[in-house]
Amino acid sequence: QVQLVESGGGSVQAGGSLQLSCAASGFTSSMYYCMGWFRQAPGKEREAVASIYTGEGSTYYADSVKGRFTIGQDNAKNTIFLRMKSLNPEDSAIYYCAANDFRRACGGGTWSTDSFYKYWGQGTQVTVSS
Repeated sequence: QVQLVESGGGSVQAGGSLQLSCAASGFTSSMYYCMGWFRQAPGKEREAVASIYTGEGSTYYADSVKGRFTIGQDNAKNTIFLRMKSLNPEDSAIYYCAANDFRRACGGGTWSTDSFYKYWGQGTQVTVSS
């Protein structure tokens, strides 16, 4: 049974930084999974933030976070992280970790579609104050 557990959310002032982590369990391998981050603010639809095809290392970012957020992986710990800097109030949301099955690559535009992902974490709150 696959489980995704997020951590690292919290409150920060505008211009600050946070790092989120997502620990995955139940995978048969530590590599070749499309894993990503989505976020949902109150009253808004869930939107893709960034994804990574673990092992291969291909990364994908939403335009709104390019240059500010970095997604990466720690294969030894079966964990992905999201380093966020230059945060602004528009980044406030619940951030969800998502993953798909083995060797379902992130390529094309599918990485940003939430229906592409099979597994979801419970979410972690990020609040950025002005």
